[in-house]
Amino acid sequence: MYRALKCLAVLLTLSILCTGQNLASFEKRVTVKKLSNGLTAIVLQRPDSAPVFSFYTNVDAGSVQDPMGKTGLAHMFEHEAFKGTDTIGTKDFAKEKVALQKVEDAYSAYLHERDKPVGRDEQKLKQLEQAWQDAIKAAQQYVIPNQFSEIVESNGGEDVNASTSDDHTEYHFSFPVNRLELWAYLESSRFTHPVFREFYKERNVVIEERRMRTDSSPIGKMIEQFLSVAYTAHPYHRPTVGYFSDLNSFSATDAQAFFDRYYIPSNMVVAVVGDVDPVKTMDLIEKYFSKIPSHEKPDERTTTEPPQDSERRVVLHERSQPMYLEGYHRPDVRDKDDAVYDALADLLSDGRTSRLYRALVRDQKIASDAEGGTGFPGVKYPTIFYFFATPMPGHTTKEVSDAIHAEVERLKKEDITDEELKMVKTRAKANLIRALDSNDGLAQDLAIYQTLYGDWRELFRTVDRIDAVTKADIRRVANQVFVPTNRTVGVIETATAGNGGAQ
Repeated sequence: MYRALKCLAVLLTLSILCTGQNLASFEKRVTVKKLSNGLTAIVLQRPDSAPVFSFYTNVDAGSVQDPMGKTGLAHMFEHEAFKGTDTIGTKDFAKEKVALQKVEDAYSAYLHERDKPVGRDEQKLKQLEQAWQDAIKAAQQYVIPNQFSEIVESNGGEDVNASTSDDHTEYHFSFPVNRLELWAYLESSRFTHPVFREFYKERNVVIEERRMRTDSSPIGKMIEQFLSVAYTAHPYHRPTVGYFSDLNSFSATDAQAFFDRYYIPSNMVVAVVGDVDPVKTMDLIEKYFSKIPSHEKPDERTTTEPPQDSERRVVLHERSQPMYLEGYHRPDVRDKDDAVYDALADLLSDGRTSRLYRALVRDQKIASDAEGGTGFPGVKYPTIFYFFATPMPGHTTKEVSDAIHAEVERLKKEDITDEELKMVKTRAKANLIRALDSNDGLAQDLAIYQTLYGDWRELFRTVDRIDAVTKADIRRVANQVFVPTNRTVGVIETATAGNGGAQ
């Protein structure tokens, strides 16, 4: 019954694809324009939707671009982008600007004394720290807290948010159509006139975020250490949230330098989707976003990760349930075999019929969950195909490891069935339809695919590439990538009195 219902849902979805949700129909409704300053704007009209629109601003800079010694800066600016501008969030910007410079001067003096390798004067350090805190307090009197977000929400904005990944930083919310010009003004102004107010207060928020999500989280610690071992050279080995020492050191001046270097129009794609007039919307984007200053795009070359030639392993002893993670290096998302990796991820992890779920959870009952996936921690650079499982009580990480390897060996030695391959391809088409179902999801996909490939149409072409995957491709890639010398393993073992703590 489950399989029959799933097949029926897929067939209904595909019928929609054939009646208007295809590339040709989208090409008629999508307008793309590169502004004179280099920013790319995408507008998709959906006149049959409610009188609202969603947008997605994608900045082609993430934690990979963090300078050495200043990890977490990309994420930090994402937080600061909600602090307002020279006209939003301030009672008197002329005075606030002077006060903010005094904060930076005081912090620079404090940092200089704090970080002396020898000869630090502790009494002087305390005086400098107090002067810095006094300067922060003086600057705070000019702040109108949260005014940017309150303006958005009081005008009907929803889902006001942003996020930073290794590859990029994004900003989004949804608005009524009659607030289109207000949106253009607000969204462009935080990139034309950002103000780094309440910076050190917000930095403390990020430090607490790191404590909660990494330092106090067994799986967070495992992932951070796993990536630090899997990548020895490429910046993917650094945490997006930043290292603790960096978070306690970088300044608003550093954040301004990061912004000036990477938040440039040629690094930005803005996608707007909804019941909007394409001509009017593009005119408003040009009017406001063309004011973002342009300069030469920075050199974004990164250190190439050397080939891995031996298994690497991280074992953590935590007062936690055991967990198992392993990964294999693979090329980036633009590789000719990217669709094969997507097919492998679907085959191994998509629902209760997936191979890992059936083998580890349903049949052997040794894991509460099991999955395999691709694009970890990012996709823009050579990345990792991973396997993850949580052992059931009474079972070990060794058991789930052996079971995962047995499934991998099946992929390497035996062709998958015709039915499995057909379902992988059918689900790819169904997943595309689901992605096309909402304004916000569409805006996100259009912006990301335009950023990665230089053409939003690749959103549709990925399905064609998966449709061309063969059983031989699956075996070839599995044999090429899933080899012990290319493997990194991360394990959490439950701590006991003998291995790191009380059980």
